[in-house]
Amino acid sequence: MPGLVSVQTPPQTPSLPLFIPDRPTRTDEYSYGSNANTIKTPSPFNSQTRQGKKTPEKTPTHDSSFENPDLGPFLLKVARDTMVSGENPLKALDYALRASKSFEKFSGPGLEYVMSLHLVAAIYCSLRRFEEAVPVLERSIEVPDPENGSDHALAKFSGYMQLGDTYSMLGRLDKSISCYVSGLKIQMEVLGGSDPRVAETCRYLAEAHVQAMQFDEAERFCKKTLEIHREHTAPSSLEEAADRRLMALICEAKDDYESALEHLVLASMAMIANGQDNEVAAIDVSIGNIYLSLCRFDEAVFSYQKALTVFKSTRGDNHPSVASVFIRLADLYYRTGRLRESKSYCENALRIYAKPVLGTTAEEIACGLTEISSIYEAVNEPEEALKLLQKAVKLLEDIPGQHNTIAGIEAQMGVMFYMVGRYGEARNSFESAIVKLHSTGEKKSAFFGILLNQMGLACVQLYKIGEAARLFEEAREILEQECGSFHLDTVGVYSNLAATYDAMGRVEDAIEILEYILEARKEKLGTANPDVEDEKKRLAKLLKETGRDRTKKGKSLENLLDSNSHRMKERIKRFSRFSFKT
Repeated sequence: MPGLVSVQTPPQTPSLPLFIPDRPTRTDEYSYGSNANTIKTPSPFNSQTRQGKKTPEKTPTHDSSFENPDLGPFLLKVARDTMVSGENPLKALDYALRASKSFEKFSGPGLEYVMSLHLVAAIYCSLRRFEEAVPVLERSIEVPDPENGSDHALAKFSGYMQLGDTYSMLGRLDKSISCYVSGLKIQMEVLGGSDPRVAETCRYLAEAHVQAMQFDEAERFCKKTLEIHREHTAPSSLEEAADRRLMALICEAKDDYESALEHLVLASMAMIANGQDNEVAAIDVSIGNIYLSLCRFDEAVFSYQKALTVFKSTRGDNHPSVASVFIRLADLYYRTGRLRESKSYCENALRIYAKPVLGTTAEEIACGLTEISSIYEAVNEPEEALKLLQKAVKLLEDIPGQHNTIAGIEAQMGVMFYMVGRYGEARNSFESAIVKLHSTGEKKSAFFGILLNQMGLACVQLYKIGEAARLFEEAREILEQECGSFHLDTVGVYSNLAATYDAMGRVEDAIEILEYILEARKEKLGTANPDVEDEKKRLAKLLKETGRDRTKKGKSLENLLDSNSHRMKERIKRFSRFSFKT
């Protein structure tokens, strides 16, 4: 199934604000008050370098200068000018820290102090020192009191949004979403529920929930965004088109392909009306993905070829967007049995990634390599697929905010190592992915539970039965909570745990679980299903056996685990696909 397609916010859409002081005459809807002059600037995580440079003013360096109450505003201006110039971010940080100390000493915990904290955090983030930005932003949230007016409320809102962005760069999606929700609540209390700025915050939340694979919540916030934009913008606006593309992505993730196709067609019409040819081509790729999922192959080829023609003419033959279409065509031809054409398109894409054009990001290349690896794996070239995945990990390992993405790739590598019998390397890959997810706070998701199950399977093959049992038990607990007791993935973990208990000699525990599995499968699959018959036979065998040699259990355990490996492999690929795209 095709990977997720990146949905870009239209250029006219304002970014969420950071509060950085600017010219004394500049105020806007996000300013703290009539005496607090600020500008609204994009987050340092996704903004481009500003054009033009300013020479910072000279600043006093003696400690005695801190006795001057006018020093804070002066240092804040110099820090902002130094940051904008880009010449010496460490010097800008020094100025901003001194400004915050001055404000705290002479002005107290007011809005100017909050502005200085926001600037300090922004500079920390531009230096990729995200951990140091977190306590600064937490302090900036504590200072403003919404009861003191809308200026304080919006200052608190800005702090929450900036902190959410920072947590996102650290891979802490749970905390990131929590900050965005807190910010949205404050923003709606001040601006009302239908303000266009509320729509942009809802979109932030929708995209964050997509990253966290929480698609129902993502759909709820995306619908809210779409409703507000339809109220405040003209029909077929760029904002509405972007909303529909995001909604299509969510619908695709939920296997609601017809709804996804409807949103994409409407988005394409809006982009055509606004003369956005490249965006129309990108939507054509997404439409092709939907047709591919629906097995409407001729229509998929037509959509891909339309997009390919536009990308080549506007961006050049070696642009990564061209490579992405080659990968989609490679996937299509693999699915239709035309393996020679499929491999040819893969090779064309790899040639583009081998010599990327200026402006190609490491994330784009890593995404492409991961998708190509899936095709190589499907055509039974696992070694080549593993090489591509290892290259993808190397490209991403030094980029902030990629913990979950790397964990998804390592999960795929673990599955492939397992399928080719390299169980030690499989266990190490799963363990590395689990450690990364632990560090980002994602310890209770269905994906995490499935990873634990896969690592347990690898441990069984390495005869680490006790470790496998612990992993299966933890996976069972998570999947029961996230998917329900009767979900097939949960039942699969139950089955693995029963086999492991049997191998450990805990026969009564194994019998108890098998009885539960039998009832669950009857309810889910019906009594005539082959899996139900298999469970009946296993249970009957255990009930009849007494005083048996435990060493003979290895083979039956191996057969059980092999029966689950393909289905779990597909689940890993699906989950890792969603955690890779932003």
